[in-house]
Amino acid sequence: MNIKNIHNVYFIGIGGIGMSAIASYFKSSGKNVAGYDKDASQITNSLQKNGIAIHFKDSIDLIPLEFKQKNGTLIIYTPAVSINHSELNYFLTNNFSVVKRSEILGEITKNSICLAVAGTHGKTTTSTILGHILNEANVNATSFLGGISENYNSNLIFGGTEVTVVEADEFDRSFLKLSPNIACITSMDADHLDIYGNHSELEKSFSEFAAKVSDTLIVRKGLPLHGITFGIEEQADYDAQNIRIQNGTYQFDIQTPNEYIKNIQINLPGKHNVLNTVAALAMATIFGISIPVIAKALLTFKGIKRRFSYKIKTENLVLIDDYAHHPTEINAVISSVKEMYPTKKVLGIFQPHLFSRTKDFADDFAKSLSKFDEIILLNIYPARELPIEGVTSEWLLSKIIGNNKQVSSKEKLVENVLKSNAQVIVMIGAGDIGELVDVIKNNLSVEN
Repeated sequence: MNIKNIHNVYFIGIGGIGMSAIASYFKSSGKNVAGYDKDASQITNSLQKNGIAIHFKDSIDLIPLEFKQKNGTLIIYTPAVSINHSELNYFLTNNFSVVKRSEILGEITKNSICLAVAGTHGKTTTSTILGHILNEANVNATSFLGGISENYNSNLIFGGTEVTVVEADEFDRSFLKLSPNIACITSMDADHLDIYGNHSELEKSFSEFAAKVSDTLIVRKGLPLHGITFGIEEQADYDAQNIRIQNGTYQFDIQTPNEYIKNIQINLPGKHNVLNTVAALAMATIFGISIPVIAKALLTFKGIKRRFSYKIKTENLVLIDDYAHHPTEINAVISSVKEMYPTKKVLGIFQPHLFSRTKDFADDFAKSLSKFDEIILLNIYPARELPIEGVTSEWLLSKIIGNNKQVSSKEKLVENVLKSNAQVIVMIGAGDIGELVDVIKNNLSVEN
């Protein structure tokens, strides 16, 4: 495939966080871009404002005519799209160039110095911090991110083609299409068991990814992989020490293989973000960025939308929005909340993501969600799946310990939230719960 010869790029599932970053990349590169998604969203609205034509009905007739010209046209689809999708089958039947998102990302990055961040948790924040550091260091890099950076209001930091930062996604073994020069693995917890079947197969896939790294592999201390290690007070090669909170910000020191650095500061909550910062710092220093430049960049890093994002922050009421959709991530969120608001009542609103994930981790979800003082569950967001008999939010609710718990419809959510006297409200999940956050925010603002 020669990307230079491609003029038209059509996306099936353009609204996905990974797909939309690539769509923005091609649009910024001067290509003609259009696509389909099943639902409108803030992401699709943003793409449309940038001149990308998008429709929301699976219809061959709605595909713009220029994208039906085989020569010079590339079709990119997400594995979340059904194999019965009529547009996808039209392009396949007519022998267009059709590739998965992971394949084109591998193609874009293979001729660059590729810095890849992998892991079941932490990869979005780590890769976004790293992309910001490189940008602040005036490295002409392009970063493909798995979240919307608050600094750039985008999941793409567009730069040159010589250096790329990419979030290496383990779903569907996508990251095995990459050719990383420097890579980091943040975690290998069980997840995506609908793809892998069991935890050992997931770990095997991460080992395959590690073997693809040409120069330097950085791994979380304790993972069963050989590489430069990072951690928090674990005698790692890059080790965060003397962690303290001052005026709502984290400050800490770092022992590197070469020096002891004092007073690194980040404006992100939670020790898990200290860990993500240490991983990004390790990658940046190995790439060649100096510590003073890194430290200065960290001071201006604003975070990622839907990663502990404050929507309301007053003395009497706090509303936080977070993408957490795995028990480990939920534990990190509630730990951060309890650390920052130890005396306040906390309401968690959770939308489970995928029937299979809910089934596989039901007991772990229940244990995590029981840490909230009050919990509201929305119905399970199916994404790419059909329902599994018996796997419902009511079933998950029955496993949660506590008296103040309920399942709510989206339509009744505002009413149920307003009945609560919780001072801290946390909305979590990877489905379309993010579209409800502003609705809740506006109603809470009216009440206050």
